[in-house]
Amino acid sequence: MPTHPLFDPAAFRIPAGVAHVCAAGETPFLHRHDAALAQYAHDKSQGMPGRTAQETMVELARERIARLWHATPGDIGFVSSVADGVALVADSLDWREGDNLVIDTNEYPSVVAPFALRRHPKVELRVATGTAPDRLAARVDASTRVIGVSYVSYLTGERFDLAAVRTLADSVGALLVVDFTQAAGYLPIHAGLADFAFSACYKWLLGMTGVAVAYWNRARQPGWQPATGGWHSLAPVARPDYVAGIGLRADAMRFTRGNPAHGPVYVLAGALDYLMQHDQDDLARHVTGLTADLLARLAEAGIPTTTPADPARHGGNVCIDSPRAQAIVDSLYRQGVYAWNGHGRARFSFHGYNSTTDVDRIMTGLKQLWE
Repeated sequence: MPTHPLFDPAAFRIPAGVAHVCAAGETPFLHRHDAALAQYAHDKSQGMPGRTAQETMVELARERIARLWHATPGDIGFVSSVADGVALVADSLDWREGDNLVIDTNEYPSVVAPFALRRHPKVELRVATGTAPDRLAARVDASTRVIGVSYVSYLTGERFDLAAVRTLADSVGALLVVDFTQAAGYLPIHAGLADFAFSACYKWLLGMTGVAVAYWNRARQPGWQPATGGWHSLAPVARPDYVAGIGLRADAMRFTRGNPAHGPVYVLAGALDYLMQHDQDDLARHVTGLTADLLARLAEAGIPTTTPADPARHGGNVCIDSPRAQAIVDSLYRQGVYAWNGHGRARFSFHGYNSTTDVDRIMTGLKQLWE
């Protein structure tokens, strides 16, 4: 069991005496980010050399994400949010009447809404229900254009077998679009299983809002083009010739239609540097070990969860459905345990700054509330 934190808690803005167990909602800010933001402010003020420094930081962040995601820097771009990135993919496809999107009933809205709100033509939603690991297969057919899945569920904490979903998508020639938000930063990410993948940066990646990672599998989808663009996503030329026609960048920065969010990218680059100072396998074992510990203690206490007990089927989240979820989270907060509410469930999620001491505090508070 992870009896000691893997990260130094003092490196974070964790209030004194607090068990910060809401990484799936917001992680505490690293103190080092103060210097990153100050550096951005300095560079922004330095004229054209400052802009060069900003672009250098963008490339550094791309390189670091690529290393963590087993990808190449050219596969990595940036968008403002997961929803923005998924919408770029949804809008780029040549939809036909009868095409469908296959999702799980608990899928995150940003993966679903960009497809579901389309009107011309309307995309059929085929929704899998239940808890069987292979339940998506029953909803896939020859008209399935896209399978959308979060590697780890925000709502239940379930982890999907992406290799199996990849095989399923290939069986009908569908795209696989993956949201890595609830996994990136503590689980190994093999982005190449997806055609397109995205992740928010303000959770386990230890960054902030304003920027999200966008992955384009150029080997699997070499001809992909977004339906819209902007100055930043265009192939670099001295001046665009609109009569002759304009082209897109050759790499995944074609996702980024305007300026990247440079300030958040500075923070992200520093966060990635911090994460990469720790062995990624050790970090995965640490986080999932705490998850397994909490799940076992909850089962022993008779407190039901929606998170699978099988270590291969969960990540860093433990979710408890309850009509009293807000009251539970509020009460724990008053006890110095920062959990997360929303959607009728209390959620506990761990990172490298946590240890079994935090699990102890969760259980002490929950047992009092559950009796």
